Amino acid sequence: MTSWSVVIPTVGRASLAELLADLAGQAQQPQAVLVVDDRRRPEKALTVDAVVLRGGGRGPAAARNVGWRAADSEWIVFLDDDVRLPTDWSEELLADLRSAGPETAGVQGRIAVPLPAARAATDWERSTAGLENADWATADMAYRRLALAEVGGFDERFPRAYREDAELALRIRRRGWKLVHGRHSVVHPVRAERFWVSLRVQRGNADDALFRAVHGRHWRRESGCPPGRFKWHLATVAAAVLAFTRFGRPAGLVWSLLTADFFRRRVSGGPRTTDEMLRMAATSVLIPFAAVWYRLRGTWRHRGSAPWPGPVRAVLFDRDGTLVRDVPYNGDADRVELLPDARQAVERLRTAGLRLGVVSNQSGIGRGLITAEQVAEVNRRVDELLGPFSTWQVCPHDSEDGCACRKPAPGLVLAAAAELGVPPSQIVVIGDIGSDVEAAEAAGARSVLVPTRQTRPEEILQAPTTAPDLRSAVNQVLDQLSGRRR
Repeated sequence: MTSWSVVIPTVGRASLAELLADLAGQAQQPQAVLVVDDRRRPEKALTVDAVVLRGGGRGPAAARNVGWRAADSEWIVFLDDDVRLPTDWSEELLADLRSAGPETAGVQGRIAVPLPAARAATDWERSTAGLENADWATADMAYRRLALAEVGGFDERFPRAYREDAELALRIRRRGWKLVHGRHSVVHPVRAERFWVSLRVQRGNADDALFRAVHGRHWRRESGCPPGRFKWHLATVAAAVLAFTRFGRPAGLVWSLLTADFFRRRVSGGPRTTDEMLRMAATSVLIPFAAVWYRLRGTWRHRGSAPWPGPVRAVLFDRDGTLVRDVPYNGDADRVELLPDARQAVERLRTAGLRLGVVSNQSGIGRGLITAEQVAEVNRRVDELLGPFSTWQVCPHDSEDGCACRKPAPGLVLAAAAELGVPPSQIVVIGDIGSDVEAAEAAGARSVLVPTRQTRPEEILQAPTTAPDLRSAVNQVLDQLSGRRR
C-alpha cells in the first residue's frame, strides 16, 4: 500500500483554508497533513484541522524540510498554500505514485494558471502562468522520502519560493534518480499583488548567484531553468553609468533604447490600461538596476559556497551498541567494553579535524534502575578509553515521559549542535537503531545506520544510509568530508 503525507508551508494566507477544505473532500486521504507555519512572529496560532509545525520564518525551503522530516510515509507531497485541488486529485495522484518505478524519486503534477477571459493578461499574470511550463515546481510535487533524506532535503540558503525546487531536483537527478511528470493536476490562481511586485521579485537574482556558485556556470542548462534577461539588464546599467562620462550622449541613447525595448516587450500583449502602463514604465526603468544590485550582492555573499548540506564538521555517536557493548541499564564503569573498531574509528575522525560527541538515551534513570551519577561514571570511562568527546548529551527520561530529548526526538542532536557551534545539517549521527536515524532526520542532520542484532529489518530498509560496520561508517563520513561520492 502506498503511504503518502502532504506538507504545506504557509505564511497564513486565507487561501490555506480553501486548500485544506479541498484536501478534506478528497476520496483518498493522506497519512498526515502537515502545515508548516513559516511566519516569523505570528500574533496568534493557526487554527486549522491539520498538524501545525513551526518553520520560524526561514523561508519555504526550510519549512518544507521541517515538514518532510516530521512525516514517516513513503511519499511526501508538497503543495503551495494557494493552490486548489480538483475533486479527483487524490485518485490521480495515487495512480501516478503507484506507477512510479523504484528508480523514480519524484512525480510532478500539472499546474493550471487561470487567466482572465475578458481581457489580456497583465505582466504579473503572465509571469505566474509560467508555472504551467516549469519543471519540478513544488506547487504540486511528490518526492520519495528516501530520496529527500539521501540529499539532505531542500537547500535552506534559498530564502524565497524561487530556485529552491529546481536546485533540489538537480541534486536528486545527479544521484541517479529519475523525476517524471504525472497526470494529477492543481489550479494555481494568480495572487493579487502590489504596484512594485515586479521590482521586489528581482531579489531572486541573489538566488541565481547562489545556484551558480554551488553548481557552476552551466547551472541553467543542467537544471532546465530558462535563460533570463540579466545580460540585457547588465548592459542597460552599464550604459546608464557611461552616460555620466565623456561617452554620455551615445551611452544615454543606448540606455534609452534598451529601456524602451524592455518596456515594449512587457506591455506587448497586455491590457494597456493606465495602471498597467504606469506600472510597466516605472518598473522597466528600475528593474535593471535592482537585478544587477541583487546579483552582485548574492555573488559576494555566496562566493565559495559548497553544495547543500555542506561539508561534515561533526559526528555524534550513539553510545550503547555503537561505541561500547550494550549492557542494559549499565551503571558500572568496570563493565564498559569497547566494540571492535571503536577506538580506530574515533581516532580517524578526530585526526580529520571533526568535532565528536555522544547522544544517548538512558531511560534507566527515569525508571529508577540506575542513577544519573552512575551514568556519568560510565560516560567518564568511555571518555578515558576513546575521548575526550566535545559534548555528551544524555536523556534521562522514560519513553512515557513525552520529553523532547529522547531519541527519536531531535532534542539531543540539537543540544549537541548548539554546544559544538555546528549547524545540524553539517553533523552526521552514527547509531545502531532506527531511533538514532529518526532523531538525526528530525534535527536536520545526516545519519549512518550500523545494524546490529537489535536493529529491526524495517529500520534497515528505511535508513537513507547504512554501513556494515563502524569502520565502513567512518569511511562514508570521510568520503563526504573530502567531497567524494560513494
